[in-house]
Amino acid sequence: MIAQWGNLSPQQQQALIGLAGLNSVQADHMIENAVGVYGLPLGIATNFQINGKDYLIPMAIEEPSVVAAVSNAAKMFRAGGGFSASSDDPVMIGQMQVLDVADVQAAAQAVLAQRERLLAEADKVGGSIVKHGGGARDIQARVFAQTPVGPMLIVHLLMDTRDAMGANAINTAVEHLAPFIEDITGGRVNLRILSNLSDQRKARAEGMVPASELEREGVSGAEAVRNIVEAGVFAEVDPYRAATHNKGVMNGIDAVIIATGNDWRAVEAGAHAYAARGGHYSSMTKWWQDDGGNLRGSIEIPLSVGIVGGATRVHPVAQVALQILAIQTARELAEIAAAVGLAQNFAALRALATEGIQSGHMRMHARQLAVAAGAAGDLVARVVETMIAEKNIRLERAKVLVEELKTDKS
Repeated sequence: MIAQWGNLSPQQQQALIGLAGLNSVQADHMIENAVGVYGLPLGIATNFQINGKDYLIPMAIEEPSVVAAVSNAAKMFRAGGGFSASSDDPVMIGQMQVLDVADVQAAAQAVLAQRERLLAEADKVGGSIVKHGGGARDIQARVFAQTPVGPMLIVHLLMDTRDAMGANAINTAVEHLAPFIEDITGGRVNLRILSNLSDQRKARAEGMVPASELEREGVSGAEAVRNIVEAGVFAEVDPYRAATHNKGVMNGIDAVIIATGNDWRAVEAGAHAYAARGGHYSSMTKWWQDDGGNLRGSIEIPLSVGIVGGATRVHPVAQVALQILAIQTARELAEIAAAVGLAQNFAALRALATEGIQSGHMRMHARQLAVAAGAAGDLVARVVETMIAEKNIRLERAKVLVEELKTDKS
């Protein structure tokens, strides 16, 4: 079905199921000292409707229950009309650290007075990004009058990187601009590097889950909505809870980022920094009850992703993932990732606020233990069901059951 959905070639299908894909020769060109290739499970999240469009979403992740949970969550949001998502223009920030300046305020004004000249210079090294309609958009100056190393001026270059993540383009541009900044300010430029707090490049998603979808035995829809809203506020006010809450958000986002060959570490860094922008680490999502008694949630985070360049065009499976998504722009990918993050967060909150997180997760964990103990085929399910019935989900017990059930079968 996935091959039909994504119009995958036979070679792409082989890459998807592990018969082809990234090989050791390609890996050796990607990193240093490559000795092999490390695989991750690639799952497909279902039921997603975003801005009226249906998606099957590839997710690369090793943690059990994530793909199942997010697919079920998307089904509930679908009952409320699906997700609405939006995103900013793909503007990245490059930073230049200017030191040894006699008057940082005057230096900042001097830089801003040369804005048009600096933007034109940045575009000279913009390459294909400029040709595709991107390029330098603005110059900003930030003054730190007192630091442990003296006064510091930070100059920002804002650059639209179109469908690229943009790290290489930004770094090339700020390195090119550094001598001009030194000439304008009379100072010394030290660091010249992009910022992963890409708060000019945010993505947003919002959705509604009807209260009726949340009804379970012993828990009414209204009670479930209340419990989830309360759990969301817990993460807003307490950084200890927010860290775990946001990890759940990133379970979904990272899996999409990895599947498409993007830099999940950059996305993580930006998302967590943005969550602490008010001086207090808080939730990446908001949850509330609407006037109809239904549950609503939203997310807004920086998401610097690309669909051209880097590993997205080198890794065979990343290319297949992008084809399955059938997206046209990096902004669309960011919107999808934001919706997945919101759905993943909802799935965790719903489990925590109703039946508890361990119910579904431990079943998936039991499957992993059964396989680790040597079970295969239909024996996996038998070992899992026995451990769950006994409430004894441990590797040692799985090993015993594998031997016992193998003997019974023989």
